[in-house]
Amino acid sequence: MQTVSAMSGAPPAAATADTAAAAAGRKPAPYMNPYLAGVGLGLVLLTAFVVMGRGLGASGAFSSLVAWLVDGVATEHARGSDFYLGYLENGVGHPLKSWLVFEVLGLLAGGFISGALAGRLKKSVERGPRASRAGRLALAFAGGSLMGVGAKLARGCTSGQALSGGALLGVGSWAFMMMVFVGAYATAWFVRRQWT
Repeated sequence: MQTVSAMSGAPPAAATADTAAAAAGRKPAPYMNPYLAGVGLGLVLLTAFVVMGRGLGASGAFSSLVAWLVDGVATEHARGSDFYLGYLENGVGHPLKSWLVFEVLGLLAGGFISGALAGRLKKSVERGPRASRAGRLALAFAGGSLMGVGAKLARGCTSGQALSGGALLGVGSWAFMMMVFVGAYATAWFVRRQWT
């Protein structure tokens, strides 16, 4: 049987199973050096300014999508809101005309591809030994919701306000980023037991 497989060019069944098992159980690649990653991110940001004429951002993509959805369901309400008009008439209108939407889609695709190449794709919930799965997901949802509201109040998220605005030396952007760290350190005291 193995002779026939070898002669036909197909690998033996046992070898195929061993290869699949080795691929499934392979050790993940180490994470990238943070300093090198920082330089890479800086070059991506510079390229965005040169090519697109603006920096990076994420929350604006979701705002474009929400404005478009609200306009489709309640046009009168959307057209009567300065917030939604900023994304509809004064902005790009349809979310597929917003470069930030494609940036976020590229971010998701790039993260997936990077995880696959590094052998880090697996279905799991990262949590500490004392945290339940449901509790971890609830904290993640609460934290993400607070960040979303904060991004709208601050007129930008950590990528648009802090990264892009900080690169342009915006005083408000630097103040925003400092307060992000203050808030994170202050909150860490309350949730640290989840990770120890």
